[in-house]
Amino acid sequence: MSKKIYLAYGSNLNHAQMRVRCPEATVLGQATLEGFELLFRGPHEAAVATVEPKEGSSVPVLLWETTSSDERALDHYEGYPYLYRKENIDVVFEGNVITAYIYIMNGDRPISTPGCYYYATIREGYKDCGFDEAFLKNAALKSAMGGSLDI
Repeated sequence: MSKKIYLAYGSNLNHAQMRVRCPEATVLGQATLEGFELLFRGPHEAAVATVEPKEGSSVPVLLWETTSSDERALDHYEGYPYLYRKENIDVVFEGNVITAYIYIMNGDRPISTPGCYYYATIREGYKDCGFDEAFLKNAALKSAMGGSLDI
């Protein structure tokens, strides 16, 4: 069974959600995605997470080892290839550069506010990973202000 590394930055940080969605996936560990920022795009109070290139910014991420059936489940959840595209990206993990697949939103949806349930799901993922929740809060605030807040 071939396995691939998946890079999560949004609701798929949530361990309980991933156990249901991708029961064969295992956590490899945490990393930082350099040169990207976390934003929420979509309808007001229904926006979802994406990452976009931004020099000098970074996003905390979690690396999962996934099977092909896990990847198919993620493709379905992420609305691939319509809502999100899948890209391979290099990230430093435990001192080594590794390539992982990541879902990045397609199109130019407006920067906006995430829904409460979706935000809470990500927040639980931040707790699961021990990430600083202030980072998530600032990304949501910036998105609620249309991306004009430089945090």
